[in-house]
Amino acid sequence: MPIDTTAVSGEIVCVTGAGGFIASWLVKLLLEKGYTVRGTVRNPDDQKNAHLRNLEGAKERLSLFSADLLDFESLQAAIMGCHGIFHTASPVTDDPDKVEQAIIGTKNVMTAAAEANVRRVVFTSSIGTVYMNPNRSPDTVVDESCWSDLEFCKNTKNWYCYAKTKAEQAAWEVAKEKGIDLVVVNPMLVLGPMLQEGVNASVVHIMKYLTGSAKTYVNAVQGYVDVKDVAKAHLLVYETPSASGRYICVESMLHRGELVEILANLFPQYPLPTKCSDEVNPRKKPYKYTVEKLKSLGMEFTPIKQCIYETVKSLQEKGHLPLPTSQIQH
Repeated sequence: MPIDTTAVSGEIVCVTGAGGFIASWLVKLLLEKGYTVRGTVRNPDDQKNAHLRNLEGAKERLSLFSADLLDFESLQAAIMGCHGIFHTASPVTDDPDKVEQAIIGTKNVMTAAAEANVRRVVFTSSIGTVYMNPNRSPDTVVDESCWSDLEFCKNTKNWYCYAKTKAEQAAWEVAKEKGIDLVVVNPMLVLGPMLQEGVNASVVHIMKYLTGSAKTYVNAVQGYVDVKDVAKAHLLVYETPSASGRYICVESMLHRGELVEILANLFPQYPLPTKCSDEVNPRKKPYKYTVEKLKSLGMEFTPIKQCIYETVKSLQEKGHLPLPTSQIQH
């Protein structure tokens, strides 16, 4: 079935941090659907943004703007005249000094959105703003009403979750103050095939087990979701008039032991760890969560095994992972 592009032809949207892992797929999806896209990047001529120019429809409907989240005027130039904004740019860091940047950057985007009178802003947040709470009972189902405990994030030096939480809170504050229609997507760890050349932080999570640099796996659980699904979720909440509030976005939770087992079954040629670094404590259990809110909009998720398979294939194709000898043609 051809995609119905009648509704969006002529609609202009801005994607901040357009060269990123999630953002690149989002730009691809938006172009496929007929949107005119303005992407903000640090330097439009940088080779690391070349993949965006090669996307279908990019020649006709993609323009890259040089913008810095801390430079309000550069954001203003990209956002003025847009119907919608996808704010995906954020420092992925555990550096406490970057916290302020994430907050200021978000406030700048929201303020520019208000000035441009956009229809809706979709903000890429994280599960890190939702689940970090030491007082939550194991029986509590984590849903969109849950917020991470800032003091706990600070005390455990989890600056990434702290920064994301502060930034999301800032987005809601400005939205309320300036009457902006804001919808937030909260994905868990994002995997899947890469459009960009460089390896992003979340894909390294899998790569370290395949290169042999991780000799053991930790006693921890993690939720995973496919990057294409995260991009799809952004578009879904943007295009559904009734969408509001926050949306948790995850396919399934795995213990790190289950993750390496899936990798070993799919790619037995690699030196995967077989031992847990913690042989004393019982195996960590996943917390309960719900994605009913996103599913109620019609969201369907890619099975996690397929996502893991495509992630590794992508690492091989881009030359980040050596091909196992059995795959090399003699």
